[in-house]
Amino acid sequence: MTPVDIGPFAIAQPVVARGDIAANVARHLVLVEAAARQGARLVLFPELALTGYEPSLAAALALDAGAPALEPLREAAVRLGIAVVTGAPWKTAGLPRIAALSFLPDGTLQVYTKQYLHAGEEAAFAAGDGGAGLRLGGASVALAVCADIAHGDHAAAAAHCGADLYAASMLVSENGYETDAGLLRGYAREHRMPVAMANHGGPTGGWACAGRSALWDENGNIVIAAGGAGECLLLARRDRDGWHGKAIDPAT
Repeated sequence: MTPVDIGPFAIAQPVVARGDIAANVARHLVLVEAAARQGARLVLFPELALTGYEPSLAAALALDAGAPALEPLREAAVRLGIAVVTGAPWKTAGLPRIAALSFLPDGTLQVYTKQYLHAGEEAAFAAGDGGAGLRLGGASVALAVCADIAHGDHAAAAAHCGADLYAASMLVSENGYETDAGLLRGYAREHRMPVAMANHGGPTGGWACAGRSALWDENGNIVIAAGGAGECLLLARRDRDGWHGKAIDPAT
């Protein structure tokens, strides 16, 4: 497939504070503002970026659509005209679900819940139902959260529905990076579908995260990637000459 131009978009690689939603929202806003100054229409954050990957805290930290803590992100999306996709435990009648929360420029919130859990996650989380992708202008963005990518039918379904970008919010350790990156690179090549990965830039939940957030083009070639761990913000765009990527200093 030939992707529709979705305009510039950003991949955020934050270093999160354990269980401190207010501090993490504040850092999100710095990264979102920086992405918007570069003309980004979308910024993608990692799995559970608002709380850190903390299964033992998930029930206490679970959010819902009315949570005041989310208002700054909703306001920023509207004010800046940018879609912000980030992660949090999502409150349900039983165990919380691992959610990708999409704050859209029209003020709405879309919720995608992780469909596939890693072994052991079922003690703290319930499996989710997925959810609709994002529409950005004429382009379609399909969402995935971490273990979703281990199931090839997940990416295949996104491609079948015409996704112009497969956007994966991840927690990837140093030991798991080559496997997960290989899967994502393979999906890009197999389905002719660009694939973005947002990973954590620092330790969370006892995991030493690899960083190295990245974008692969529709041929499976790397467009831009973080060099390692640490906070990072990547910007990518596609025009008639192909893909372009660069790292952004949030202070500029």
